[in-house]
Amino acid sequence: MYLTCLDLEGVLIPEIWIEFAKARHIDELLITTREEPDYIKLMHRRIEILNSHNLKLHDIQETIATLDPLPGAKEFLDELRSFSQTVIISDTFLEFAMPLIKKLGYPSIFCNSLDVAPDGTINEIKMRVDTPDPKLTTVQALQGIGLETIASGDSYNDVGMVTGSPAGGFFFRTTDKIKGEYPDVPAYEEYSELLAAIKKAQGIAD
Repeated sequence: MYLTCLDLEGVLIPEIWIEFAKARHIDELLITTREEPDYIKLMHRRIEILNSHNLKLHDIQETIATLDPLPGAKEFLDELRSFSQTVIISDTFLEFAMPLIKKLGYPSIFCNSLDVAPDGTINEIKMRVDTPDPKLTTVQALQGIGLETIASGDSYNDVGMVTGSPAGGFFFRTTDKIKGEYPDVPAYEEYSELLAAIKKAQGIAD
């Protein structure tokens, strides 16, 4: 049985931190896992920046409430789910994701959560899987129960699950730097291309 595993931000929805950085005019928050491979380091720095500006969880959620899925994302996901079991595997947080998951039609999602103080201060992140590469660990666990995983993402933190899914691994709207570092991984820019690649990986005639 095939299971398609998708990243969330940059694949189906806008990058939340980039949108928040733009809304608050904080250039330091523009850095994402496209540039910084060490997710834990990146998140600790983000929390420091939030605290230095006295920004709380509800401030981020206000920006998230204004966002919509990327153009064509819901239609892509609807068609994908018509022929493939699908799960979103993301390093975002439940506290961020749910409004956008609702707009995508409530697909299944594995993500992290936040330790938040009563006043809304974000204290720490609570990782879903405490390993060096949580997404790779997750697809390996899924493979361990008999699922053939196909994976797609756009950032450094997706590389493990993309290259660790022998049934099919694809980059989607990734950077030229990542493409150059992983030239053997097919990379696509359009949902139609990604959909066709997933169908081919499952042996489905387009």
